[in-house]
Amino acid sequence: MPQNLTQKILAAHLVEGRLEPGAEIAIRIDQTLTQDATGTMAYLQLEAIGVPRVRTRRSVSYVDHNMLQTGYENADDHRYLQSVAARYGIYFSRPGNGICHQVQLERFSVPGETLLGADSHTPTSGGLGMLAIGAGGLDVAAAMAGAPFYLTMPRVTLVRLSGRLPEWVTAKDVIIELLRRLTVRGGVGRVMEYGGPGVATLSVPERATIANMGAELGATTSIFPSDEQTLAFLRAQGREGDWRPLAADPGAEFDEVIELDLSSLEPLVCLP
Repeated sequence: MPQNLTQKILAAHLVEGRLEPGAEIAIRIDQTLTQDATGTMAYLQLEAIGVPRVRTRRSVSYVDHNMLQTGYENADDHRYLQSVAARYGIYFSRPGNGICHQVQLERFSVPGETLLGADSHTPTSGGLGMLAIGAGGLDVAAAMAGAPFYLTMPRVTLVRLSGRLPEWVTAKDVIIELLRRLTVRGGVGRVMEYGGPGVATLSVPERATIANMGAELGATTSIFPSDEQTLAFLRAQGREGDWRPLAADPGAEFDEVIELDLSSLEPLVCLP
């Protein structure tokens, strides 16, 4: 039976359950990320679990949120995060390296893998064909210890893109238009999967912008295919070996379909 891209990745990582909307499923997690506003509690929970090393393929601890050093509190947290990373085999991204979801996209995200992050904009990596979900610190700690992540099987909405962005219109206008149509609750319980001929006109940074703000829709996550644009991005990052082509099968079914002509968009501004 033809599968959409979301179903393909979930099926490849499925530990328990059936891929039926509304059913509880458990999936294996390949990568995790934390940042310093959420990481301290997550790593204390990991220590309490009692495993000697993380059991994910890759886990990264970023310091990018609490950067002010007006007291000892942030500095103490950052020293702890560095020490716990060294102890458990976690990559440590120092202050100044960059924002977690952006650095993750550039240096670590892999098409077809799963990412669980203690940051609401973890779905940014969906711009590279990764199933990337934001979660609480305890969920991330359990994933680092090798436990599966439990979630309700989401509905999958195809956003079929056509046309090309006009001058002065950006990828952010795409997601703002979806927010205008669907509201901030429109993505709840859904994965927003992007497809159609318009996808090929968008670079990975543009796709990542759209996937990043899927969080504002309330979506479980957002995802784009992995194609020649993805390959070009990974080649520029010196990570061509991480590329693999990924897309929905021809004839795959979706729970909903939204048509969006990129050429019809105008620059948009969000109001309170």
